[in-house]
Amino acid sequence: MKSVIFAAAMATASAFAPAQVGRTSLELSAMSKSIPFLTVPEKLDGSMPGDMGFDPMGLSDIQTDLRYARWAELKHGRVCMLAVVGMVWQEYLPHLPGAAYATTDPFEAISSVGFGSNIQTLLAIGIVELANWDETFNGTSRPGVLPGWEGGSWSKMSEAEKNKRFESEIVHCRLAMIAFIGATHQTFLLHKGLLDFSGPN
Repeated sequence: MKSVIFAAAMATASAFAPAQVGRTSLELSAMSKSIPFLTVPEKLDGSMPGDMGFDPMGLSDIQTDLRYARWAELKHGRVCMLAVVGMVWQEYLPHLPGAAYATTDPFEAISSVGFGSNIQTLLAIGIVELANWDETFNGTSRPGVLPGWEGGSWSKMSEAEKNKRFESEIVHCRLAMIAFIGATHQTFLLHKGLLDFSGPN
């Protein structure tokens, strides 16, 4: 009886799995590490760091270029890592005396420095993006790696060491994106400190 119930449950779950086309029977039997009752999506073949076969909505099936998608994920993750550190610093660590941004509210700090400072920051980001536009869309380097920006120690690392860092970075990027959403909710919507763990008022 238990085996019949299990088989029925698996059949129901498989109805929600993304369609798999053009794969061998061995590949079709591979199950996702993140969602064990779904098969591994076709394009998530484990070649990218952090690939755990997590794609319950089948977004990889409609994304034609996963290299671009990984570039976007890394860029957003890197920005969020900086943002979370900046928000913690803004609220709990010292500032220059008399600075325009010397407020404990991270969002108030953005407006307090004025339009000129913010537009300079956006222009600097835009210049960096334009300088790397071709590499992001048409380049052949690994996503996240900008030729000439690696640093001196990077070339001395073995492939295993590099792969470990690629894996660590994408995990931290994903965590930072979730943390930034939580920090924004805590600060901007609830008007509470980032480390304020008290219940609702």
